Amino acid sequence: MRLTRHTDNALRSLIYIALHDDSPSRITDIARRMGMSEDHAAKVIARLAELGFVNTVRGRSGGVRLARPAEQINIGQVVRATEDNLDLVECFDPSTNRCPIAPSCVLAGALDEALKAFLSVLDRYTLADLSAKPRVLERLLIA
Repeated sequence: MRLTRHTDNALRSLIYIALHDDSPSRITDIARRMGMSEDHAAKVIARLAELGFVNTVRGRSGGVRLARPAEQINIGQVVRATEDNLDLVECFDPSTNRCPIAPSCVLAGALDEALKAFLSVLDRYTLADLSAKPRVLERLLIA
């Protein structure tokens, strides 16, 4: 399984914002420090705001802040919300399934179990866990 670039950037943006939660983060800074284009960062932040993970404020003293404490932002929920499609194989979606062995296939069940295990592990982590070493992470983010 591979997460989309959007989800990866959403998680990295949340980590950056959590590290700088004492003041609003600017999309320009998030993009530059996390190695993404400003356009993509703006889309990611807009989606995170739409989902209720961050709040944005326009204007000179504006920026992005967490919508709730980092301890209350569950990583499994972020992944579920930002991934467009968690269907690992075509038969996970009955509307597009054309697999001839789907009715008796054990592979789909095994993959579904694996996906649930993957998400279950992510459910054990919060944004606070991912930003628990602020000094080390900050050193890596120095421009």
